[in-house]
Amino acid sequence: MTEKPFSRRRLLQVLFAGFIIIWIVTSVNPVDRSDWLMENLIVFLLIPLLVFTYRRLPLSDATYALLFLFLVLHAAGAHYRYADVPFGYWLKDTFHLTRNPFDRIVHFAFGLLLTYPASEILLRVVRLRGFWALVLPPVLIVALSGFFEIIESIVASLVEPELGAAYLGIQGDVWDAQKDMALAIIGSVVPAIVAARVKTAGPPR
Repeated sequence: MTEKPFSRRRLLQVLFAGFIIIWIVTSVNPVDRSDWLMENLIVFLLIPLLVFTYRRLPLSDATYALLFLFLVLHAAGAHYRYADVPFGYWLKDTFHLTRNPFDRIVHFAFGLLLTYPASEILLRVVRLRGFWALVLPPVLIVALSGFFEIIESIVASLVEPELGAAYLGIQGDVWDAQKDMALAIIGSVVPAIVAARVKTAGPPR
């Protein structure tokens, strides 16, 4: 990848400005301000990290685009609360589901959209190659998914019960955390399989 300064990366500028605008819009009158603040801890950590490490570790446009898509989904979930996103209710009514599935979609997207960024970072930082380059990125994503579920449960146990339940978004499902992690696993396997098939096929002749 050709490393360019931020001032010469037009797509990155658009993605960054676009997310800031979306984040500001979704920060106005969220359904629950306390829940919004808790959900945005990942944004408060990730965005500064990407900014401060850009000069030493600029990532590809594809990685930034995938991060943008995931963060937009997360911004919508934080604004409405994951269990109350209108699009999820539309899916629930249209397909006669028993719950609002928006949080499930985002957990699947966590694996689907973030495995490639994880792969690029690992390739560049620890220079993975071969078998480990294919296996470790989805393993990392799955581990992060489990880690976030643990952190969420700890945070929920420390706050008031109603806010904790809203933050977890279990919607009455005692197996919610396990299902969320399973979807992240499935999502992470998809890009891993694609990468393996591309590597096996080799360059076009």
